[in-house]
Amino acid sequence: MITIFIIQGLTVLAWLGMAGEARAEETPARESPRLLSFVEARYPERAKQERLEARVPLRIRLDEEGRVTEAEVVEPIGHGFDEAAREAVLDMRFSPAMRDGKAKPSRLVYTYVFRLPAEAPRAAAPPPPVPVPEPDDAIEVLVQGPSQARQRRQSAEAVQVVETETIQREAADLGEALARSEGVGVRRSGGLGSRSRFSLAGLTDEQIRFFVDGVPLDLAGFGPELSNVPVNLVQRVEIYQGVVPIRFGTDALGGAVHLVTDQQVSPGTSAAASYELGSFDTHRLTATARHLHEPSGLFVRANGFIDSTRNDYPINVKVANDLGKPVPARIYRFHDAYRAWGAGVEAGFVDKPWAQRLLLRAFVNGSDKDIQNNVFMTQPFGEVTSGEFSAGSILRYEHFFGPGVTADAIVGYNFRRTHFEDLGTCAYDWFGRCVTQLPQPGEIESRAVERGVDQHTGFARLNLGWTPSSGHRLRVSLAPTVIGRTGEDRQLRAREELDPLSADRQLTSLVTGVEYTFNALQERLENVLFLKDYYQRAQTQKLLPSLVFVPLDRTLHGVGVGDSVRFRLLPELYAKASYEFATRLPRPDEIFGDGILIDDNLDLNPERSHNLNVEFSYEGLPTRAGSFRTNVLGFGRLADQLILLLGKDSYFTYQNVYAARSLGVAGAAGWTSPGQYLFLDGNITWQDFRNTSREGDFATFVGQRIPNRPYLQANGTARFQLSGVMSARDELSLTWHVRYIHAFFRAWEKAGTVDSKQVIDSQLLHSLALSYVTRRENLTLGWTVDMQNLTDTPAYDFFGVQRPGRSVFAKLILEH
Repeated sequence: MITIFIIQGLTVLAWLGMAGEARAEETPARESPRLLSFVEARYPERAKQERLEARVPLRIRLDEEGRVTEAEVVEPIGHGFDEAAREAVLDMRFSPAMRDGKAKPSRLVYTYVFRLPAEAPRAAAPPPPVPVPEPDDAIEVLVQGPSQARQRRQSAEAVQVVETETIQREAADLGEALARSEGVGVRRSGGLGSRSRFSLAGLTDEQIRFFVDGVPLDLAGFGPELSNVPVNLVQRVEIYQGVVPIRFGTDALGGAVHLVTDQQVSPGTSAAASYELGSFDTHRLTATARHLHEPSGLFVRANGFIDSTRNDYPINVKVANDLGKPVPARIYRFHDAYRAWGAGVEAGFVDKPWAQRLLLRAFVNGSDKDIQNNVFMTQPFGEVTSGEFSAGSILRYEHFFGPGVTADAIVGYNFRRTHFEDLGTCAYDWFGRCVTQLPQPGEIESRAVERGVDQHTGFARLNLGWTPSSGHRLRVSLAPTVIGRTGEDRQLRAREELDPLSADRQLTSLVTGVEYTFNALQERLENVLFLKDYYQRAQTQKLLPSLVFVPLDRTLHGVGVGDSVRFRLLPELYAKASYEFATRLPRPDEIFGDGILIDDNLDLNPERSHNLNVEFSYEGLPTRAGSFRTNVLGFGRLADQLILLLGKDSYFTYQNVYAARSLGVAGAAGWTSPGQYLFLDGNITWQDFRNTSREGDFATFVGQRIPNRPYLQANGTARFQLSGVMSARDELSLTWHVRYIHAFFRAWEKAGTVDSKQVIDSQLLHSLALSYVTRRENLTLGWTVDMQNLTDTPAYDFFGVQRPGRSVFAKLILEH
């Protein structure tokens, strides 16, 4: 049975001034572990010569006798400190954690502090060092700093941090997991692999930027859809609300989502795998492995995933009876299968004198998706398909250059090919029957379509940091991107017609930023001030009605400015405020289309917005009544030239909606019982997102809510957990999730008569997951049975397309 404790710190001062601090990660037991035997770490010789000091946090496990069985570096420091600290901690000895008079295994975070001895006067040679045993009173209690995730939450940045340790046990994908967070909306046009819409404070899709370890998601080797990234490859998710740090080198308007994978580089070999089997013939497999050769610093890591599903879930539609009259029917989707795969290998060196990290990653991935119906689910298709293939490489470099100077750089290349085929010769009904032979191939249009689009992308991200003194930090970022695109429509070329996709297109952008961070009042106050500059040049060929290509060269420029401040009112209570005047330049798919389901629009203007957040957070310490936590976020967005993805009968197009305003509030609260048996969490989000333009195509709808977007939603979670059920280091948990989405209009709320308005009714969805995890030294085995949409409620999201009903999934996890 594993008990998690809070230990504020134990410090032993040794000959070189090294010290250790320890703390628990969650709730205290009746008796916490105490350090009994301190082991002095070897001070890295090169670090000693360069007069470097460090603090190395390690996540360690203790058995029932207080012996250290595992030690994992949480935040790698480099320069040999990580290895030295880990070696020392593995040989330390603690008193065991006690609960109800019995010794229990425990888990805690211990920080090993490397400090150099004071320099002797230059006139006298220092005496030879003589180790002196430390007396018992050399142990003192220190306050331990928070983990990296908690540091991010408590920084001045407008960020939420979602840790995935618990989520990885469930069968929920990443989109489903993030939809449970306050202020976040994730909606899909179907099951696994379907197009999704991610929203923050009302702003959606390309207005939100997505990253994996600092690399744009669509260039990182996992495909362009956030919801389809394997959750078991992600360690935590950082969600930035409207105000985005310059280190991402992006021009996001509504915020950013950063997926952080496992960055552990501990010596030896480790591996993990998960397999998920579920309804609708769903199979999901992920695997990862890594190895560090400590003497040379050679590090190798590989990961891969395979997803497959038929998505043949039942839906409610209207079909014609024998008299030709539409009547309700419950049928199964027959052409909605999805297949995806990907693999990546990363190799290089870590913790060397010339680089903290120098890693080269190569990857390849692909996907194929059958398309079942049109946008509004009024017409079935039986042979329309789409997909993509991408491959690329990423070179990453991180290093410390002398006191206070850091640099990290990313350089990469990505090739992506998307394809779309509509070559069917039959008109299908909802039962999958060919009811009519088409006069010519093509179910969507009155002609066959076979399109492919190739895109080449070169990108770089450079961040330089300088800390001249305590409490002051200056950062500069530079992020150029060059995109080249061309394509072909084979059916048009076969008929010797002009192919609009054959035009060469190029998009060059450059995002630069400067950031100054200031800490004062013993770090109670933190302020981050930043400036951004955006440049974009689009070079393309526009097809005129006269079927002649003419060159088009357009340059856009924008600036941004922002400030974030955090003030700690009490140790557990802090307030934040942040503002950014943001500029977002149109993306390639918005300008050029994707050659599949999105048409081009070469007249798009940049988006601009004033983004404001005000936040209060409380993270209470554990008490006899348990631990409490709460967070309240108020936000405002005043956007101009807003770009939205609007649907036609069979295709989408991006358009400027000229102006919009979003105001809202999101709140969350949670409680953990004493002993960590029960966890309760809930959140609610209300947003009022309205068109404010009095001119242009949408002037008729001024003052109305932007359609097809929920404005009120809530989530709740209850988890009951028991440890030591069948062995000393196992854990059994039962988790219930509930989601409520209030009714909303699919079209403009004042368009049409009352009886003709299209409304998506309120929805209340439930899921239940039973998980069991057991640990044996370096081996962890877990399984989960997850039932989603327990009540089989008809669920509608993206443009009113029905999502899966009741479904059951099983998941197996193995880690070594």
